Amino acid sequence: MPELPDIAVYVHALETRLLGARLERTRLASPFVLRSVDPPLEAAVGRTVRGFRRLGKRIVVELDDELFLVFHLMIAGRLHWRGAGARLPGRVGLAAFDFAPGTLIMTEAGSTRRASLHLVRGADALALHDPGGLEVLDADLEAFRTALRRESHTLKRALTDARLFSGIGNAYSDEILHRARLSPVTLTRQLGADESARLFEAARRTLSEWTERLRRETGDGFPENVTAFREGMAVHGRHGKPCPECLAPVQRIVYAENETNYCPRCQTGGRLLADRALSRLLREDWPRTLEELEARRTASRSARAPGGPPD
Repeated sequence: MPELPDIAVYVHALETRLLGARLERTRLASPFVLRSVDPPLEAAVGRTVRGFRRLGKRIVVELDDELFLVFHLMIAGRLHWRGAGARLPGRVGLAAFDFAPGTLIMTEAGSTRRASLHLVRGADALALHDPGGLEVLDADLEAFRTALRRESHTLKRALTDARLFSGIGNAYSDEILHRARLSPVTLTRQLGADESARLFEAARRTLSEWTERLRRETGDGFPENVTAFREGMAVHGRHGKPCPECLAPVQRIVYAENETNYCPRCQTGGRLLADRALSRLLREDWPRTLEELEARRTASRSARAPGGPPD
């Protein structure tokens, strides 16, 4: 799912292309992407773009007459910039918005349609789409601590809860926790003052540095390669690869459609966190520490080697 750094780059790219432009036509390839009926989408045609903003993980396009287009890309939704009147791509195309300078196309990979588009009128209607999470880059430490203590969650769940923190998802929460040297399963209300300050600083630095990095990489182009797995990330998407700080193999916890990536040496004191499915399967055989895991891997390699012990 595009997160704060990705959405910020989208917003910047859209501003440079469409601020002051008139929306000439809308085209829907999938009727399911439009989740609002009043006002109708046709009401946006002929309106001029007055501004852009990020609302959590949503992209908001402000039009004349207090109309707002709200894009929520979810996991597989993406935006693309094409020449004026460009055709919608076949299976993945959801909607197109034609302007004189070019066409903004919304797509979604896969068969599950989760990305959405709303057209709303007025600030009050727009506010209903704001989950209410704290903007970490605009907050001070005390506001961050207040949001963190609002509910008793694991740090991973708290950072990705849109009601608590704005724009942080699966990928950047992993990076934030690694930089803060904190376990993803530590409970928020167990965090000490020094640890919460470290987490606050890690969140601000991670989000601001990645936003700036993605802006530099995109340059004057449009962000076409938006992904949760970035070259240069410390732990996210790097299961089994060496941690850039200590070289220990990155571990993961898999649950539902998400996973948590972490370094056991930097974040959990060498302890392996239990994967819900695999640890239930292995039970007593589940390795508890990084050293135990490495010992088992070494024994397994020896057993498979020529001349190793028989099965």
